[in-house]
Amino acid sequence: MDIKTYLKNKKNLVEQALEKNMPAVGGVLAPHVEAMRYSLFAGGKRVRPILCIAAAEALKIEPAPFMPIACAFECIHTYSLIHDDLPAMDNDDLRRGKPTCHKVFGEAEAILAGDGLLTYGFELLSLPCSAELGAEKKLRIINLVARAVGSQGMVGGQALDIASEGKDISFKTLRYLHSCKTGALITAAVQAGAVIGQATEQEFTALTTYGNNIGLAFQIKDDLLNVESTTEELGKAAGSDAEHDKATYPAFFGVEETRKKAADAVEQAIAALENFDNHSDPLRELAQYILYRTK
Repeated sequence: MDIKTYLKNKKNLVEQALEKNMPAVGGVLAPHVEAMRYSLFAGGKRVRPILCIAAAEALKIEPAPFMPIACAFECIHTYSLIHDDLPAMDNDDLRRGKPTCHKVFGEAEAILAGDGLLTYGFELLSLPCSAELGAEKKLRIINLVARAVGSQGMVGGQALDIASEGKDISFKTLRYLHSCKTGALITAAVQAGAVIGQATEQEFTALTTYGNNIGLAFQIKDDLLNVESTTEELGKAAGSDAEHDKATYPAFFGVEETRKKAADAVEQAIAALENFDNHSDPLRELAQYILYRTK
């Protein structure tokens, strides 16, 4: 299959669904909604919603009725980017080649835009979308996402990331940090697709293993790109990890060994799909895409 065509087509579907579901700018809340939309529609690969779609497709489920669930992952991911960029966090001026939200709208509005997107993500998760997805499965997805986003996931990972700046931490701590900060939401996107696809316990476990490994590979690749790419190529500040003295895979192992570890994680992700048929080929190709992406 042609993964570039697949990604383009699915990204278009996600963009259309986001536009359909997001509030329009207008009324007394226009500045707030504009700030939310500014970051949400500033570009991006839409990897997390596409992973949700691909996981459902791997189980032979047509994902169109469940697009609000997929879109929720992009809203939540964008919230995390807005807050990560704030002066009190990573203090970044660029995101996806554009000024960060707080640079355009101010810190207070950026914080509220992030809060709004996080909350709106859960609104999307809880919308009625198909009779095939009953209340029990909907609650399971919401629980999976809440755990992935909160103190045991993304928020906890970011807290640990900031607390670890300038300190010597163990590799075990670094791997845990990566699994929380980046991997948790990626895994939850795959798991949500598995629930939508009515996965068996064995299928759910296999897809979770896949998600855990591509989540790790994604963050390792981010570490590499921060070292090897330019600001123009990344659309955000290159070299910022070293500037902030962050713990990263290249800092632990060097660039070449880090590449091998990213490749190993992708290999383990693909191996987890051995009992799935060709409907899971997009997941296999997505794992390779994560390894070879350039931004």
